[in-house]
Amino acid sequence: MTALDGRMTEQNEKTALAWAHTARFLTTASQLDQLPPTELPEIAFVGRSNAGKSTAINTLTQQKRLAFASKTPGRTQHINLFELGPKTGADALFADLPGYGYAAVAREAKLRWQQVMADYLEVRRSLSGVVLLVDARLGFTDLDRQLLGFVSPRVGNGSVKLLVLLTKSDKLNRKEARDALAGAQSLLGDMTTDEADVGVALFSALSKSGVGDAAVVLHGWTHGGNQS
Repeated sequence: MTALDGRMTEQNEKTALAWAHTARFLTTASQLDQLPPTELPEIAFVGRSNAGKSTAINTLTQQKRLAFASKTPGRTQHINLFELGPKTGADALFADLPGYGYAAVAREAKLRWQQVMADYLEVRRSLSGVVLLVDARLGFTDLDRQLLGFVSPRVGNGSVKLLVLLTKSDKLNRKEARDALAGAQSLLGDMTTDEADVGVALFSALSKSGVGDAAVVLHGWTHGGNQS
C-alpha cells in the first residue's frame, strides 16, 4: 500500500492534470445493462453523499460543473460516464457512481442502489480502478467498509486498483491529518496483497492538496505506468 506524499515530478503532474482536464460527458444510466460495453479502462468514483465526491471530480478535471452535486444529497441515482483523452480516440473513462448513505433517501431506493453498485463493482468487466472518497473528519463508515467488501476480491487479485482520498483535509490540523492517514492505512492494510495496488492520500478541493498526486496516479493506471 502506498501513501502519496507529494513526490510526483512536476512534469508528470502537468501531463496528468492536462489529461484529466479533457474529461467530457459520455452517457448516463440507471441500470448496469444500460452502460455501453467498452475496452477502455474505467475508473469509478464512489463515496457517501456528503463526502465531496462531485467536488473532487470537478477539482481533478479542473471543470466547475462536470459532475453535478444534487441540491439534495443522495437523490442522484444514475451512473454517469465521462470520456478522457483525445476526442478522436478516448483512452479512459471515469464513472461517477451515486452517493450512498444519505438519510433522506427512501429505504427501497437505498437497497436498489446498493445492489446496483455491488454488481457494478463485482462484475463490470472494464472496471480497472476505484477511487473511494472518505470525509477525513469522519473516517470510514460501515457503508464505506461494506463497499470495500464488494470490490475487495478484485483489488486483492490485482485486477482492480484502489485509491482512497481523504477529503476535506483542510479542515484538519496537522496531528488530525496524520491520525486520519494512519487510520486509513491500518484499515486498508487488511486488503493489501502482493498483487494489490492500494493507495491513500489526504485531499482538499479547497486548498488543492493532493490533487496533482491523485491525477498522476489515475493517469498512471490508465496509461500503463506505475505512479503510485
